Amino acid sequence: MTGKLGPKSVRHLPAFGDRRQRRIGILGGSFNPAHAGHLHISQEALKRLNLDQVWWLISPQNPLKSPKNMAPASQRMATARTIAAADPRILVTDIERRMGDSRTAHSLRTLCRHYPNLRFVWLMGADNLAEIPRWWRWTSIFHTVRVAVFDRSPYSYGALAGSAACRFARVRAGRPLSIWFRSPPSWAYMAVRRHPASATALRAVNDIATPTKPKEGGRHPR
Repeated sequence: MTGKLGPKSVRHLPAFGDRRQRRIGILGGSFNPAHAGHLHISQEALKRLNLDQVWWLISPQNPLKSPKNMAPASQRMATARTIAAADPRILVTDIERRMGDSRTAHSLRTLCRHYPNLRFVWLMGADNLAEIPRWWRWTSIFHTVRVAVFDRSPYSYGALAGSAACRFARVRAGRPLSIWFRSPPSWAYMAVRRHPASATALRAVNDIATPTKPKEGGRHPR
């Protein structure tokens, strides 16, 4: 089902043919696990970018991360839905698993084809801005949707001087809302209060509380 969105895959998203012109933030990732920090970033994006909704795209497996410590997708989905329940404007979906492709550039192009009346913005932290040149067809992400980058010290200074920020320096908006004034590529950097929650720290706590079992896995190229 690669590249297509069937009825089951969009069960919790707007129906195909929905003509409402709305602004949608896309927050993708492993959500291993989802936590209050994801909720915080989503609510900041809703407010600062004047969004109607934020969609959490739960990746079945990030190609740049090892599956060794990755919780099952069903478990990550359940946790994400519990966290997102605090705000009805946040929708959780596993459409990447149903499409059979977790590459961001591919997922965003498919969403834009399926929802031509929606205006999407990709939400990511400064650490991902620094890493994005390693992603599959990363420049097409900027040309497909608008991008909002959230401060995440200590990565921010290096990310804003990195190859991705330099390549698209001319289309960086001075204010977050300015990204809507032009078609992609258009991106903005957003200095927001950081939330202390961390997926890495939460996994470490769970590892201490729960005996670990031997797992197999390796690094996958994107």
